[in-house]
Amino acid sequence: MPKVVKTTGKKQAKKRASKVAKVESKKAFKSYKEAISYLYARTNYETETALRYNVTTFNLDRMEKLLSLVGNPHKKIATAHIAGTKGKGSTATMLARMLEANGYNVGLYTSPHVVHLHERIAVNSKMISEREMLGLLNRIYAPIEKMSKTEAPTFFEIMTAMAFMHFADVKVDIAVIETGLGGRLDSTNVIKPEVVGITSLSIDHQQQLGKTLDSIAKEKAGIFKRGVPAVTVQQDPEAMEVLRTHAAAVKAPLSVTGHDIDFSYRFENSREYGPHMRVCLTTPTSSFEHLRVPLHGKHQAINCGLALAMLDKLKSSGYEIDNAKAIEGLGKVWLPGRMEMICDDPRIMIDGAHNAASIQALIHAIGQSVSYDSMVIIFGCNNDKDIVGMLDKLQYGADKVIFTRSTSPKAMPPEDLADMYTEICGKMCQSAVSLGEALQLAKSAVSKEDLICITGSFYLVGEAKKRFESRLPANSQKNMVPAAV
Repeated sequence: MPKVVKTTGKKQAKKRASKVAKVESKKAFKSYKEAISYLYARTNYETETALRYNVTTFNLDRMEKLLSLVGNPHKKIATAHIAGTKGKGSTATMLARMLEANGYNVGLYTSPHVVHLHERIAVNSKMISEREMLGLLNRIYAPIEKMSKTEAPTFFEIMTAMAFMHFADVKVDIAVIETGLGGRLDSTNVIKPEVVGITSLSIDHQQQLGKTLDSIAKEKAGIFKRGVPAVTVQQDPEAMEVLRTHAAAVKAPLSVTGHDIDFSYRFENSREYGPHMRVCLTTPTSSFEHLRVPLHGKHQAINCGLALAMLDKLKSSGYEIDNAKAIEGLGKVWLPGRMEMICDDPRIMIDGAHNAASIQALIHAIGQSVSYDSMVIIFGCNNDKDIVGMLDKLQYGADKVIFTRSTSPKAMPPEDLADMYTEICGKMCQSAVSLGEALQLAKSAVSKEDLICITGSFYLVGEAKKRFESRLPANSQKNMVPAAV
């Protein structure tokens, strides 16, 4: 592979400014508000209440046609592709920050967003601007309208295309791309990446991806490409068998952290950092010893190991990686909506755990990292989730549960969740028609030493973050769970 050339800061900034300054001769939208309204009016499967997962609904031919009409930007950039059930955003962000610290110009495409749509498209940790988004929507408007005469592109397809366009515009050295739903039919699965990563697999989106781990693994393995190195974490045997079989079928070399790659993690509590995880990962080309994981929980240690392994695969293929710089970049990782403390009095934490395995991991991580007398969980989720599995896990960490609903059209009625919880767990709970009412109930039940945790849906987490956002410093490490609580 030819040597990867990094774009220098000043040169990259000038090129970016030049691209942004270009004015279309014929604008479709005069304002950002008008353009965003048009985007949100497109078919959005993220809010569809009855979504069919098939080659008609999720049509890669449609995605490829849209991209061809805007110049195939995805073919002009190098990429890393990440799929999985949980930890995709965390893994993608950790990989992106380590690459940035090594001087690369790095794009990052993730979903869903917590508060702002622009969170989904970022370059070097900076979200896309309104001006840039307006420019992209003006450029993609004509292709959308042309295709709409026969088959209109969806919201996610348009967002994905705009991410590729933006990354090509600013000439990123590499873009880290997170899949949306599944993998095989996902709009992002038009790329041939430099490396593929599969995070932990568990039951989620049962109506679309299937009710068994092997069916889910099959969909995720759909992003494997011939000759492209793939890395995954240790999975349940039925999921691992599917991943290995599919990787062999497409001749994608597959490595597993903790099996083919020497990897370990441990919990530690120190005066300097408080409760945290540390990881070790060793390959013939890299050695990372006792790295402090920037995010809380065993699950984040596993995600960190995957990010390090993907970084090593890039290093082996020609990317110039300095381990010390990578470690420095890793230390700067911060993510909204992942064990984020949004209020100190009372203590309120938000976390976008949206399946049973994630709820279990969250409760375990809170137990390790946060001291409290009792915990009140405010919970809401969508109707396409493994609701029974999530409710079962809640009982092992919550001293009190209050069910509410988010703004999602797919949100489960809180009274239905409450009835299911009592039937499954035999425990008392409460329901509230809104997050505001749920917070009032929770606040009346806690003292200074207690904790309120809002979880179950990124919609609910985003709503909570907006409510407290004016009190928070933007993109601050202070928003993370304090090192020693």
